[in-house]
Amino acid sequence: MPTEADLVQAARAAREFAVAPYSNFRVGAALLGSSGTVFTGCNVENASYGLTVCAERVALLKALSEGERDFATIVVVADTAAPTPPCGPCRQLLWEYCGDIPVVLANLNSVTGRHRLQDLLPFPFDGRLLSS
Repeated sequence: MPTEADLVQAARAAREFAVAPYSNFRVGAALLGSSGTVFTGCNVENASYGLTVCAERVALLKALSEGERDFATIVVVADTAAPTPPCGPCRQLLWEYCGDIPVVLANLNSVTGRHRLQDLLPFPFDGRLLSS
């Protein structure tokens, strides 16, 4: 099973493929499936910004599209001194498909934070609210 250090390295490597011509803010993510498979993603920007896809969502959608349904942790890497957590839409999708997984934040040099998704999204909207 990959270690946290392996996941951080995978996210750093994925960040190198980011397509960020407008913001130059490159992000990489590594999502560990319970099977032991690591799914990576990078952010891909669009001139309209609203169509930009974050690294976390790229990794998640790759995993889901390849049949992975259970997840152990996600690592997010950005070139910032402060921890860079997932945005709101990423938190929502991670909650929906991954549940309360550990979220490890890192930069190019070190881990900058460790959180549970529940702490980053304390009152989530999910399927339980849709049942009558």
